[in-house]
Amino acid sequence: MKPKLEFVNHILREIKEKDLHRQLRYGHVRESHITIGAKKLINLCSNDYLGLQGSKIEAGQLQSSSRLVSGNDVSFRRLEKKLAAHKSQKASLVFPTGYMANLGVISALVGKKDLILSDELNHASIIDACKMTGAKVQVYKHNDMEDLAKKISTHDRMRKFVITEGIFSMDGDYAKLKQMTEITEKKNAILILDDAHGDFAVGDDGRGTANLFGVDKKIDAYVSSLSKALGSFGGYVAAHDSVIDLCINRSKSFIYTSALPSFLVKMSLDRFEQDRKTRQTALSKNTDLLSSGLKEIGYDIRSPTHIIPIIIGKEKKTLDFGKYLFECGVFAQPIRYPTVPKNSARIRVSVTAWISKKQIEYTLSVFEKAGKKFKIF
Repeated sequence: MKPKLEFVNHILREIKEKDLHRQLRYGHVRESHITIGAKKLINLCSNDYLGLQGSKIEAGQLQSSSRLVSGNDVSFRRLEKKLAAHKSQKASLVFPTGYMANLGVISALVGKKDLILSDELNHASIIDACKMTGAKVQVYKHNDMEDLAKKISTHDRMRKFVITEGIFSMDGDYAKLKQMTEITEKKNAILILDDAHGDFAVGDDGRGTANLFGVDKKIDAYVSSLSKALGSFGGYVAAHDSVIDLCINRSKSFIYTSALPSFLVKMSLDRFEQDRKTRQTALSKNTDLLSSGLKEIGYDIRSPTHIIPIIIGKEKKTLDFGKYLFECGVFAQPIRYPTVPKNSARIRVSVTAWISKKQIEYTLSVFEKAGKKFKIF
């Protein structure tokens, strides 16, 4: 374990000394029973008060309980082992959503006396998590490594955390992870990477943005989503096993919520076995085709990823632009304040491997007409 994370073991020792340490118990829930190992027990811990679903739900029995109570189906263990290996980490922990995963790991690791350095364009879940900690938060200019280096040097006596997205959800650009890891190593800071939009989409076998830039071993904690490129549902954290242990014991968004239904966990496991490499290649080709086409038309496209923002500016104009696209059979949502700064409203295009070349060509023809109609270029 890295020396800078030794405080995690210290916290865990204190939890154990107070007899407050939690451990996950794996089992199968079926109607009124839970089976743990070879033992079948009457389940008096479920929140399925009326028992209306019974055995009629073909998708699978819902857990109806926290994972620390009776909701920890054995399928979680298989999925979490895969996710840990996927991110080259010791362990992982599945949360019901990516939002809850960010809240969980950041609030578990960061204390009131710590310092957080957060990119100004970080997702709302990161912003909310930072506020929850009570720590001192310094927001650095988007992807500005000089500003990060300057602000991280102002509080040398504090434990420091740097938090960034891998691919930014509204601008579609990559975090400057190589420079960032150099700064965090120099300052002995802990680096948390939210890779929701890069995971399973970029890097070797879809291992994400850190893998793409060759710094996957330098990330201290990954937060990601099962709901995007993997096409399932949920979120997860991957890190050293002590960090995961701490999340199990400290993350309110993990402890005080019902478990993800096991059929969704099994769906994620199934998606792992599918031909993701072929789909990743198709995504890359479609992204290049659409991005280059938009540039040829005259749009100022700067995103190198499958998230392509088309900046319109004024909110009303952006709404009208989106309405026109809709009328022409293209669904691309207008994004406005407070999700993005005022007067930087945009059409956010998300490319997928599903769309065909013919569909891309039609989309480009619509955007060309829209650009002329609304005097974008």
